[in-house]
This record gives sequence, structure tokens and C-alpha cells, in this order.
Amino acid sequence: MKTLIATLLVLFLCSNAHALDRTQIADSADNVTPLLNGQNIPNTTLKTADGSPVSLHALTMQKPSIVIFYRGGWCPYCNRQLAELKDIENELVELGYQVLAISPESPTKLQEQKLETEFAVTLLSDETLQTIRGFGVGFYVPNDTRDKYKSNWDISLTSDNTDRAVLPAPAVFIVDKENLIQFSYVNPNYKVRPSAELVLEAARLTLAK
Repeated sequence: MKTLIATLLVLFLCSNAHALDRTQIADSADNVTPLLNGQNIPNTTLKTADGSPVSLHALTMQKPSIVIFYRGGWCPYCNRQLAELKDIENELVELGYQVLAISPESPTKLQEQKLETEFAVTLLSDETLQTIRGFGVGFYVPNDTRDKYKSNWDISLTSDNTDRAVLPAPAVFIVDKENLIQFSYVNPNYKVRPSAELVLEAARLTLAK
């Protein structure tokens, strides 16, 4: 009987997970509801560093993709993550992957960041927050935190139509050419990122399926 109850509970939780409206911005990073393995990614429009619009599906249909959501070029933890991924760049390329790094920053900000890196990553702007919403990784930043970023470091966070600042919970998704998520890592703690070795191993295992 206990086993049956446990099984029914798992099925109930799974059905609820699929019923969630993942396009809603969460009230905190702890409450984001990211897409799950096996689900389709949304077909949203992003902008490249030069301001050109591009379809996410048009990119991911070309080759398997490592899709990274990061807070911005101003974030030292994000920069460290991208720098570590540079160490496995050759291996990812040999496996046939591309790396797409998405942030809510403007194309102008991405252009500045692009000039500072030699990593063959495609930087993409989600200034409209469509993709962050679609993946279910967006959350509202408290007003006092937003004001602190601006006053202390002159960082202007992107806001939605309610004038509330939004950031993505740092996340890594591995997406195949059919636009299905094969691996995901989402952590509300922005100081904790998956190691480059973990990402590389996940990339290898995904192709071996």
C-alpha cells in the first residue's frame, strides 16, 4: 500500500509539473519552474551582438546546442563560467556542438562583452525576456537590490512591462537538433555553476543516447 501511495504521489507531482505555466516570472530565484528534460524549447526571437534578430529554433536546428542563461557581462560568476567553458571549447566543437549564451542585456552591452572574449560562443540578447520566460528561468529582483546594483556599480537591470527588474536563474540546457532538452542544470544560487567537466560529460552522454 505504501508503495502504491508513493507511486501515485510521484505521478501527481509529475502531472502538476507539466501543467505549470512556465512563462510566468517567479517571485524569487528559488521558485523558478524551468523546462524539463524531454520538453521542447520555445521558438523565440533573440538578437545577436550586432542587433540582428534571430530565431532560436533556426539556431538550434543547425546543430546540438549548449544553451546557457547568464545574468550579464557584469557578473563575475558568469564570466568565470564562460572562461571555464573556453577550456573545453575544442572538445565541444569536435563533438559537433555550438554554445549559445543568453542574457537579458542589450545588444550594445553584448558587443562590449564580445570584444573582451576570444571564446567562440554566440552571445544573444533577450532584452524582451521572451526566451527567459519561455524556459521558465526568470525571476523578479527585489527593488532594493535593483537600486543597489545601479547606485553601487552602475548596473541597469532589464525590466518587464511592470517596470520590475528581471534576471534569469543561471542555467545550462543541452538541446538536440529536434529542439528537445536532453540535459538541464538550473541553480537559484548564482554563485554555484556546473563545472566545465560536468557540461562536457553531459554533452558526450547526450550524443551517446
